[in-house]
Amino acid sequence: MPILRVKEIRDMSSNERRKKLNELRTELMRLKTMIKAGGAVENFSRIREIRKTIARILTIEHEEQLKTKGETKG
Repeated sequence: MPILRVKEIRDMSSNERRKKLNELRTELMRLKTMIKAGGAVENFSRIREIRKTIARILTIEHEEQLKTKGETKG
């Protein structure tokens, strides 16, 4: 199950997306550090899901930037 669905991400404001992005990156870094230190991670699939959610947020942010650039040109 995704952490955030695309619809939920699109409903967020840009600031909320940036805040969530920072939270997810921090969590991902923490999990990767645990693995490198030799600790056991309870859920490896969580890492994959975090990476996918980060990519979704970045994609939607980029789409929003392109949309606003297109509106100012035309």
